[in-house]
Amino acid sequence: MTDTTPQGMGGPVGIADLSPLARRKEQRAWYFYDWANSAYVTTITTVLFAPYLIAIAKEAAVDNRVQLLGVIPVAPGALPSYIITFSTILSALLLPPLGAMADRTEHKKQLLAGFAWTGAAAASLLFFVTGDNWELGAFAVIVGNLCLGASVVVNDSILPQISTEEERDRVSSRGWAFGYLGGGLLLVVNLATVLMHESLGMSEGFAVRLSMLSAALWWAGFTLIPFLRLRNYKPYHVVPEPGGIVRQSFGQLWATLKDMKNYKVTWTFLLAYLFFNDGIQTVIASSSTYGAEELGFGQSTLIATIVVVQFVGFAGALVFGKAAERFGGRRTILVGIGIWMLIVSAAYVLPEKQVAPFLVLAVAIGLVLGGTQALARSFFSLLIPRGKEAEYFSFYHAMERGTSWFGTLTFGLVYQWTDSYRPAIFALIMFFVVGGILLLKVDPVRGIREAGNVPPSVV
Repeated sequence: MTDTTPQGMGGPVGIADLSPLARRKEQRAWYFYDWANSAYVTTITTVLFAPYLIAIAKEAAVDNRVQLLGVIPVAPGALPSYIITFSTILSALLLPPLGAMADRTEHKKQLLAGFAWTGAAAASLLFFVTGDNWELGAFAVIVGNLCLGASVVVNDSILPQISTEEERDRVSSRGWAFGYLGGGLLLVVNLATVLMHESLGMSEGFAVRLSMLSAALWWAGFTLIPFLRLRNYKPYHVVPEPGGIVRQSFGQLWATLKDMKNYKVTWTFLLAYLFFNDGIQTVIASSSTYGAEELGFGQSTLIATIVVVQFVGFAGALVFGKAAERFGGRRTILVGIGIWMLIVSAAYVLPEKQVAPFLVLAVAIGLVLGGTQALARSFFSLLIPRGKEAEYFSFYHAMERGTSWFGTLTFGLVYQWTDSYRPAIFALIMFFVVGGILLLKVDPVRGIREAGNVPPSVV
């Protein structure tokens, strides 16, 4: 079904305005895409994929090397990093024209589901990765990551269509919270399956493959909810372009790039986001290494910590959403950035082999992790010119991927110079400092009005 009413409005207004009820129904359906795709992120890309692929690649290795693309010798231990890096760069190149195409179609929910189901189908191939067939695993994750990135761009661009400016922070935060809860629930089941594989009559490899398959099926199955319950909206203010959909998309993308100079506040926020989000992502990516190598914790403690972060992240996203309703999104994000600075400072002095302080730090990370990212998404949506949501969110995610190596490079270089992970983790504070300073320069009311949107009562 296609809706011709303006974005953010649920339908025609009669004697009683029923549009809030219509929006609430769509919002509840929209939450389930975060619930759906987070299973792939937590079970596959965060926990199980890398160690399993390394084990498979070791079976195929000759002189501790496998041949990437038939010509590049790679150590099995480095293979997952190369695969993730390649898929990240490819996403950064492909997402902007995809965003332009998504803004020109009135079939966004079909596009969302198409990418999700293609990604889930690719991820399901991981169940068949056995013996020394690491190439199939590499292909599955590259396609899965590309489709995940594409689907998230489309999903984020739907947010302004199903919520008013006043509702944006609440809706984005609840979606993020659903993601943490869904991903966390399946992760607990899958970790239990892997850890108890003998008592369940399975080999460890089969338990891992079954768990990864369950994440693919979860992603595909729960995508049915937004696909069936969301509505389609006609594109808003699409600039006419000659040719077919591909040529039209590149034409619109070029027009948007030329027009971006008129939205300086939007781009100041995007630059701020790139810094503080890179810090966030590097802390998360490096936490297992820091816990194992610097603090001396075993695998069971690290797994428990991941689960704690997931479930506390659910509550944290809701708490930050409530805070934004009262104090505004920008102020709440700034508080979150301040807490991140405290987190990396506390990590610097964390004692070795003491579980309680490490879990307290994990709780702090969980509280602030989902909240800052959810509010960044909703705040950015207010700064996007109407009708170009997918394009701008494609830049949002493409630039995030294109610069995501700065934090990990900093972490690695500082460790190499100091031979200690403590100064390496503390060095990430500069990403939060720069991101916070740039965010202080953002005038939210001006930026929202420049984009043609209505500032909420609290910004």
